[in-house]
Amino acid sequence: MAVNLLLGLQWGDEGKGKIVDVLTANYDIIARFQGGPNAGHTLIFDGRKHVLHTIPSGIFHENAINIVGNGVVIDPVIFRKELENLKEYNLDFKSKLLISRKAHLILPTHRLLDAASETAKGKAKIGSTLKGIGPTYMDKTGRNGMRVGDLEMSDWKEKYQALTEKHLKMLAFFEVDIQFNLKELELEFCAAVDVLKSLTFIDSEEYLNTAIKNNKTILAEGAQGSLLDIDFGTYPFVTSSNTTAAGACTGLGIAPNKIGEVFGIFKAYTTRVGSGPFPTELFDENGETMSRVGHEFGATTGRPRRCGWLDLVALKYAVQVNGVTQLMMMKGDVLSGFKTLKACTSYNYKGKEITHFPFNIEEHNVQPNYTEFKGWASDLTTMTDVKKLPIELLEYVKFIENYVEVPVKIISVGPDRKQTILV
Repeated sequence: MAVNLLLGLQWGDEGKGKIVDVLTANYDIIARFQGGPNAGHTLIFDGRKHVLHTIPSGIFHENAINIVGNGVVIDPVIFRKELENLKEYNLDFKSKLLISRKAHLILPTHRLLDAASETAKGKAKIGSTLKGIGPTYMDKTGRNGMRVGDLEMSDWKEKYQALTEKHLKMLAFFEVDIQFNLKELELEFCAAVDVLKSLTFIDSEEYLNTAIKNNKTILAEGAQGSLLDIDFGTYPFVTSSNTTAAGACTGLGIAPNKIGEVFGIFKAYTTRVGSGPFPTELFDENGETMSRVGHEFGATTGRPRRCGWLDLVALKYAVQVNGVTQLMMMKGDVLSGFKTLKACTSYNYKGKEITHFPFNIEEHNVQPNYTEFKGWASDLTTMTDVKKLPIELLEYVKFIENYVEVPVKIISVGPDRKQTILV
């Protein structure tokens, strides 16, 4: 049985959590393959809102096994709080939530290093979530990191101490004043580690490959978005992991020939949190309306998201890099009421018109060229049948499909799992 992937195709916040929740009924296993608590996957059902940061989005489904893969970085403190927030649902975490022994741990000093590094950058800051993600991945590639499996070893505290001392020496090099009480942070960390150790640790690559042989259905869930990929995103304003389809192979230990469908999630418009170039960003009433109607605030940071028209050049690039086979368009309802819509279909790049995503999309190099569409006034949020959708929306969707050469299979018309139209 092949593994299907679900990925974000923009700068994150596309609505992956909702779609994983919608699709989970079709899968035996949901597996997160990269990122950490910098992700915020929002699920809304039965009138309640749930935000997951590290735990896979299938946790609310009774029969699904949820795996945190080796490519994920885990902050035990945040993980513990996440578990506590789910206590009222009486979920069987011991059997439903499995943790890869090869997943790396975020230490308290990783968060301190993140804060010091971002503060030292001043105006050049990249918009880090300050969750310690970057420093943890740096230790991983520098072969200094601590992994979940280390917690089963008798010397894990010695390993923790050595890495912490290294971090404290590094902090001394930053000419910034970061206030912290390490003893308090460590007490909280150790208590959270005890909770983490009460869960089930697995050799996830062996578990998943055995599941594939046994014809289990598996959905691999990505975090952030393709344009934040460490290699293919808008570097250096990116995350520290591979958010694209290739990251699922390295983040779970599955071979490329085991990948089946690749579901690509995108918003009907574009948003971005934090710093970095954004060619179609709006600073007018249209951008303000998108932000207000779409409730565009980061699920993890609470920061307001920057809003702009759909960038089809960037979307086609993400489709290509990921090998997307099916598209899912989110927040179509937010665009109701706009008399005219726009979508970027090419760039003027250094004075020349191009239709591919170039090396640098900073404002002084790139200006977007737009195609205009007639808007619609209908309220989509109560619609359940694709035949009832306004013709203008369907024409907008058809144009997107033709441009990126991949079909749109789901149109989301609201945040609740029920507000999902299958095309």
